[in-house]
Amino acid sequence: MGYLFALLSAALFGANGTTTKLLVLGGLQPQQLTLFRSLGTAIIAGAVLLVVNRRAFRMPPRQLLTMAVLGITGIALLQACYGGALGRLPVGIALLLEYTGVLFVALVGFFVFKEKVKARLWVAIGLVLAGLVVVAQLWNSTLDPLGVVLALGAAVMLTVYFVVGERQVAATSPLAVAFWTGLFAAAFWAVFSGWWTMSQTILVKPVDIGGSHGHLDVPLWLPLTSAVVLGSFLPFLLGFYALKHLPATAAGIVASSEVLFAFLVAWLWLGEGLDAVQLLGAAVVLVGIVLAQTARVGKVVDADLALPPGEAASPP
Repeated sequence: MGYLFALLSAALFGANGTTTKLLVLGGLQPQQLTLFRSLGTAIIAGAVLLVVNRRAFRMPPRQLLTMAVLGITGIALLQACYGGALGRLPVGIALLLEYTGVLFVALVGFFVFKEKVKARLWVAIGLVLAGLVVVAQLWNSTLDPLGVVLALGAAVMLTVYFVVGERQVAATSPLAVAFWTGLFAAAFWAVFSGWWTMSQTILVKPVDIGGSHGHLDVPLWLPLTSAVVLGSFLPFLLGFYALKHLPATAAGIVASSEVLFAFLVAWLWLGEGLDAVQLLGAAVVLVGIVLAQTARVGKVVDADLALPPGEAASPP
């Protein structure tokens, strides 16, 4: 069940990359989109908790602080950086850059938490860096520099998501994690997203979702609802449940398949493909990511240092 939950979460996060890109290109600011996604996740999770577990609304102050850190960094800033990168980069490349955060997770575990790692970690780092050079074709790069910076910023936030998240998810229910982190992320962007500047008709504004298959306009609220329910709440919840059944290392390996789903959906929907050399580079990056995750052999023991996880997932 753990592997099934992790795979479904990765598939939904990967598919949502294309939806996010269409919403950003349609005029919704990345931070405003993140506000909608976070608030929607908190509302849905809170409604379910009212029925199944009202005790989850009571949290000790220290744990609330942990939830706040995770919500702001691992969800709010992660999704905003990823959304901004999608407006400037192909979906697959943006997500590939974001998932270099898996390497940072292993490095933080080794240098900060003194986790034991296998020698393959250093091979993994070399593979990921080499693969990214090939994917980005740095010798002839036309990638938007700001898009690359935003994607790497998402990688840093993804690191927080995993490092703190894997230590917290065992301490409380996945629904509680989804509620509190979504709530804090929404509160953050309620202040900084400039939602009050949005047009009053933004939700009914036509957005072209036809991609490479032609022109198809739908009201913005339709893909936005999909991004909230299918691209945020459900994959976050499935990811949390995966961590209930799997070690974080195994869950992380499955989560990296989000990159493949993102490439596939972007290719089928938007026509964003890679040439043969770039596909080879992407494969090298994914091999490096898997090696990095399997290089971690230490166990998480201090739940107080942690936050609940959240992108990817994908993350965000």
